[in-house]
Parts: sequence; C-alpha cells; structure tokens
Amino acid sequence: MTAEQIVLLGGLWLDESVWTSVARELEQGGRHPVPVTLPGQGDGNRSATLADQLTAVLAAVDAGPGKSVVVGHSAACTLAWMAADARPGRVAKVVLIGGFPSSDGQPYADFFEITDGVMPFPGWDPFEGADAADLDERARRAFEAVAIPVPQGVARGVVHLTDERRFDTPVVMVCPEFTPAQARELIAAGDIPELARAKHVDLVDIDSGHWPMLTRPAELARILAAV
Repeated sequence: MTAEQIVLLGGLWLDESVWTSVARELEQGGRHPVPVTLPGQGDGNRSATLADQLTAVLAAVDAGPGKSVVVGHSAACTLAWMAADARPGRVAKVVLIGGFPSSDGQPYADFFEITDGVMPFPGWDPFEGADAADLDERARRAFEAVAIPVPQGVARGVVHLTDERRFDTPVVMVCPEFTPAQARELIAAGDIPELARAKHVDLVDIDSGHWPMLTRPAELARILAAV
C-alpha cells in the first residue's frame, strides 16, 4: 500500500513550524505532509511527557487514510521509531534525519541540563562545527528566539519498545552533518543496536548541518517525496 501521508516530527526545542518550508514543497509536489505539534513543544504544556508526545504522533498516524511515512529529526528519530514499534501495520517507512533511535530502556534525550523542570536550548557551543556550520548569525538568532524549552518529562522519559515487527519497517537515514559512510560504520560497530537489527536501511546524503529543514528545505523535501 502506498503511504497516504508524511508525518513530520521536529527535534528538541522545535515546534511544527520548523517544517513550514518543507511542507510547502511537499504539497506543491502532490504529497500530504502532516507536521505534528508535540506536547510540550509549542502548546505551552511544561508538564508534558514522552508518552504524551508518542500519543500525539500515533493520533496523527491513526488519523491517516492509509499508511504513513513517519519522519523524525534529531532526538525525534527515536519518537518516529517508537511509532513504528507501536503501529507496525500503519507505518510504511521511518525516515531519520540527523539522529539515531535509542534502544528500549534508554532515556529519550538526556543530553543537557534541566533547569526549573525544563531543558532549555544550551546555546551554540555544543553544536559548533558541522552541526551549525550552515547557520549564519541571523539564522542562529532566529532559532534562539523561538527555541522552546523541552519539559523534563519528555527529555528524561524512558524509551519503551515492545514489538519485534518494528525491525521489518524500512528505514531511510538522511545524513546531514555526518556521511552515509560514517553512519554505516556506527551501525556495523553495533553503536546503533536498533538499526543493526533493522532489515532494510537506506542511507541518503544531504549537504547541510543538523537542521536541513531550515537550510535545505527544497532538497530535503525532494528526498522525502522520493521516499
């Protein structure tokens, strides 16, 4: 069955508006994008949990007329993979942009300090180099202005994966700040256990930093449309 919609999940600190340009390109190409507002990232809910975010993703998948391609960016690569685990019959393919799915029992995004119950954007120091090389000062200031502190219940949430059928779901890994060769090495070395067990993994290069939906939206949309 052909997927009827492309569900778009932003990474940490991002709301659904990060997909605006990509969604426009997809619509012009005859695709049906569905950017998801993740609880705690755009709705003002500072008490949101990882389970709440998964519920929102599954609601989008279940609302589709057919199967969905689920696209996760950065930390939300894990969220996309959790959707494939929870809906193996409804998720046609998972696309991972600039990230890797965590394994069962691991924290979702235990990366930065929690302050007053949220994980604020930590500034650009952790992302210097390839991650942010294609973001100029104006783009960085714009990002900072809209970055949403992620609730502790999301960032420190524990990943639960229960259905082995997720490994049958085809995966496309879009490689922005790293190369497909580097991703293959990580998978072969066992550093990404979930993808080492996945039966179908394709790797696609995109010449961008960590946020290609902001810096290369047309190219990213072409990749997603081809998926």
